[in-house]
Order: sequence, then C-alpha cells, then structure tokens
Amino acid sequence: MAVDEASVDPDPMTQLSRWFETARTAGEPMPEAMAVATATTNGRPSSRMVLLRGLDHRGLVFYTDRESDKGRDLKANPFSAALFHWLLPVHRQVRVTGAVEEVDDEQSDAYWRSRPLGARRSAVASHQSEVVGGRAVLEQRMAELAEALPEETEPPRPPRWGGYRIRPEVVELWEEGADRLHDRLRYQAQFGSWRIERLSP
Repeated sequence: MAVDEASVDPDPMTQLSRWFETARTAGEPMPEAMAVATATTNGRPSSRMVLLRGLDHRGLVFYTDRESDKGRDLKANPFSAALFHWLLPVHRQVRVTGAVEEVDDEQSDAYWRSRPLGARRSAVASHQSEVVGGRAVLEQRMAELAEALPEETEPPRPPRWGGYRIRPEVVELWEEGADRLHDRLRYQAQFGSWRIERLSP
C-alpha cells in the first residue's frame, strides 16, 4: 500500500496506532521501544530508550523516575521528541515532537500496580541517574526492601515516580523506498486539525 496523503489517516495518532499494531503483529521484537530526547534550558540534548505505555489522541505516555536526568530536563524544558524504529513488516520510523505534561496520580498509580513486583521494588530502591558506589549498594537496598516488605506486601509508588505524556505537535512518518526514494509525510498541528505535507527523502 502506498504511503501517500490519500492512504494515511487524517489523525497522526490513529495512523501511528495502525503502524504500531502492524509491527507488533508482524513480530517486531519490541515495537513499544522508543527513543526519547530531551534538552536542558541551555540546549544540551540527551536521548534514551523508554517503553511506550499509552497511546491515544492525546499523545504518547511513558513512565520513569521524575528525579532522573530526563525528569530534570523535562521540568526545566517541558518539550521532547520521540522516535520509533521498526524493521517488520517493512522498514519504518515515526518521529513525534511536542510539549510534555505529567500524567495524573491516578493513571500513574494504575500503571504502577500493573508492573511486576520486582520492577516496583527496583524503582523504589534505585534513584535513577544517581551515582552509586557499586552494584552491591543497589543489591543491598533491594534486600533490605524485600525484608521490610513481605512478598505479599505491595510497595507503594514513590512520589518521584510517574508518567509523562508527549502531546504531539509534529508527527513524521517514514517508510523505506527503493533506491533511497523513501516516503516521508509530516503532520503539523494547525488550529485544531492536522496539515499533511510530503517531504523529500
């Protein structure tokens, strides 16, 4: 199917959902993996891989320690760019940029409860991006937490841990073409709707 203005959905989040499900169904190992880039107020960029944990018309949701490097970046400069890269069933990528907001406590709590017990304990014991004296320090914290909380006890969500939503302002679809004549379509938010433009590859 051609990737052109007539074949894609008028809403980029609907189109992204379709490509995501197509990649998942085709056997892409981790279609929810996305690179998230942030920047400090003086323009120093950084990026890392996170997991997409929510996708709807409002944007992309991921969860993290808000006191981590990316959390500090987003507090100072609440804008981000996300990138998906898939090889199945065809070579595609999707770029999303926009403002970032924190998701509410209710949504963060709901996702927290869905995580495996070990992942919740790790998030409590590890202050992401903090310098530690060695792996033994983290293992000791985990052991102390396991002793303090019996197996059936749910570790509460730390206030520093929660979700972010990237609200899309620009979304670009890219699909590999023969002879490097790739298809690139860019959605730009415009007065409550989306304008679609074709870009040169």
